[in-house]
Amino acid sequence: MKENLMIRPIAHIQTDFKEKFGIPRQSGRASSLTGRIVFMPDYRNPDALREITGFSHLWLLFDFSKAHREDWSPTVRPPRLGGNRRVGVFASRSPFRPNPIGLSSVRLLGVEKTQNEGDVLLVSGIDLLDNTPIYDIKPYLPFSDCHPEATAGYAEDMQDFSLEVEFPEELLRRLPIEKQSAAIECLAEDPRPAYHDEPSRIYSMAYAGFDIRFTVENQKATVVEVIRL
Repeated sequence: MKENLMIRPIAHIQTDFKEKFGIPRQSGRASSLTGRIVFMPDYRNPDALREITGFSHLWLLFDFSKAHREDWSPTVRPPRLGGNRRVGVFASRSPFRPNPIGLSSVRLLGVEKTQNEGDVLLVSGIDLLDNTPIYDIKPYLPFSDCHPEATAGYAEDMQDFSLEVEFPEELLRRLPIEKQSAAIECLAEDPRPAYHDEPSRIYSMAYAGFDIRFTVENQKATVVEVIRL
């Protein structure tokens, strides 16, 4: 049996997040977040995308490129559990795994035909850092991939979690209008470590070329400043 398989990226995704802080912890949680999947030169063959627009959603198999480690731990601390409770690494979606491979489902918005980058996939509902390597793309099949009866274990309680967001209009207008909804959705997801509870602390989320600064108190995020980076 062959033990080692060499794989290489077929594409990279371009997103508005240059830093990990602020990225939703799961795909689909911020439906307004968009990205562009740009294929590597060897895979810029339009035939490889034939009939892809018939599917509304795609699976992305990607590299947790900022989470590579020499060793691994059989247990991890999911951030939503406060950073103290340990669960098995294979009972989590932690990026710190024996193989740092992630899986996300995204909505396919369309195919952009470009002169220099070939056919580019436009997607939304992303949870990926800018320039994340993509190893594979597969169509999402609702009749087999969706299981309405599925249970979510310890993550069940976080299904409906969100912060109230107060984003003053004069600050919101500093963002391009097409980026405003996604910024609010990301703040509602509460990007802070779960063990942080400091109402006076100002957090900074780098998004779409802006530094969005906010505080959190009583399950409410309040934006206090927006600065162009």
